[in-house]
Amino acid sequence: MRTLAIGDIHGCYQSLKRLESAAKFTPDDQIITLGDFVDRGPDTRSVLDWLIDRQEHGLVALRGNHEVMMLAARKSFNRHVEWRACGGDAVLASYGIDHVEQIPKRHWEFLSTKLKSFHVGKNHFFVHANAYPEMELDEQPSHMLYWESSAERAPHRSGRVMVCGHTPQRSGAPLDMGHAVCIDTAACKGGWLTCLDVDAGYCWQANEQGEERSFWLDQGPYGAQLERA
Repeated sequence: MRTLAIGDIHGCYQSLKRLESAAKFTPDDQIITLGDFVDRGPDTRSVLDWLIDRQEHGLVALRGNHEVMMLAARKSFNRHVEWRACGGDAVLASYGIDHVEQIPKRHWEFLSTKLKSFHVGKNHFFVHANAYPEMELDEQPSHMLYWESSAERAPHRSGRVMVCGHTPQRSGAPLDMGHAVCIDTAACKGGWLTCLDVDAGYCWQANEQGEERSFWLDQGPYGAQLERA
């Protein structure tokens, strides 16, 4: 069984489907999506349908700050306006609606009850944004888990490698710090959506322009082993 982490999807459904094909996802793979499924990209609706359907195969879906904002948009007019300014307009367009309350119930149920704040594996732990190195994961404040950039920090006290998203790597390459890896590679901003096999250290990437590539994490996307589809 592979453990495959997917960075910030942000409505980039075509990139997600290309990753699924390129990495040859199977029901035995543990897929961990690092949050920010919604907003900005063209097809949040299809992304959420894909995630919901994948639950029966053991999907681990983490909560990101954009899911936090989308849920808050239901609670007040001001939060609704703020969310739309941060990419929520693209969500509504993907459904062909004009207000957040028209989003299907099954999608709200997924966003409000099925997302985790973190996930712990044997040698890695997974968060959307970041974690204080001296604090246990179940003690981390929300602002750290969902909002803090992945600026370099000391290794976590658990000894596990942190796998995170949230901070876009506009170079197109994951940020590998040894004790932490950020795999947000700006999918919704003309960049790449990244899938990382965390044990093998191998990456697959796809974008909305129809391109694919893969490479070893320690070599980077511009090394000799780069494979293009």
